[in-house]
Amino acid sequence: MNVTETALATGGPHKTLPTPSPVGQFGAVVRAEWTKLWSVRSTLWSLLVTVAIIVGLGALFCAARVARANHLDPGELRGFDPTGFSLNGIFLAQLAVGVLGVLVISSEYATGQIRATFGATPQRMVVLAAKVLVFTAVAFVVGLVACFAAFFIGQSILSGTTRFPHASLGDPGVLRAVVGGAMYLAVLGALGVGLGTILRRTAGAIAALVGLLLILPILVNFLPSPWNTDIGKYLPLSAGNNIFHTAKLTSTDLPLWVGFAVFCAYAVISLVIAAVLLTRRDA
Repeated sequence: MNVTETALATGGPHKTLPTPSPVGQFGAVVRAEWTKLWSVRSTLWSLLVTVAIIVGLGALFCAARVARANHLDPGELRGFDPTGFSLNGIFLAQLAVGVLGVLVISSEYATGQIRATFGATPQRMVVLAAKVLVFTAVAFVVGLVACFAAFFIGQSILSGTTRFPHASLGDPGVLRAVVGGAMYLAVLGALGVGLGTILRRTAGAIAALVGLLLILPILVNFLPSPWNTDIGKYLPLSAGNNIFHTAKLTSTDLPLWVGFAVFCAYAVISLVIAAVLLTRRDA
């Protein structure tokens, strides 16, 4: 049988599929990570909890402050930050975002799905980049919606009394603070993904996240002065939280964008370590 007969018998000559471009390949991995993120029930519940905490706690704090307006001394009223106060729910909601960031990758290690993921996409850096991109984008959008809702609801509550100032988006620094709350949550989500990749165990990564955000500042406060303030201002929570406040910075605070850059550095360093370990360890 000659070549022509063989081609006819097999239905035609063999066609080689075109090799996808790097951009096309990355887009496919991003779509796969998007599907995996929303196929897990914990994603929706964690994001709903995040919105509920930011909006609910912000409204609750504002209502409680209005109820005590007549009992506050002039000093408390003078230093009041209406924008930051309505966004106080971020301090608790950050744990939900950080934990979900950990689960983005640690859940795959727990179930063994990570082997299938790397089998389909051997370029592990592409997988990590896609996970970070998808989750930080989701965290930013959800955080943006929640922060705007918390701000408007909080200001409407604060406007119910003449003793408190209330803010509008046109006031200096207010729009930056509201958007900054979403930026803070997005960077925190990237930090969670990095810790989840480094430790690969959900419990250990969550413990590291909570320790870094909440436990370490408490321990640093026990250091003698001025070590406690000199070290404390470089911790992630202290460095990053000024981005969603409009109050005047104190002498112990880092400059606004310098502090946020330090906060971002924690996420970048965790992702760099995660990338190195991801290429050197077995799945």
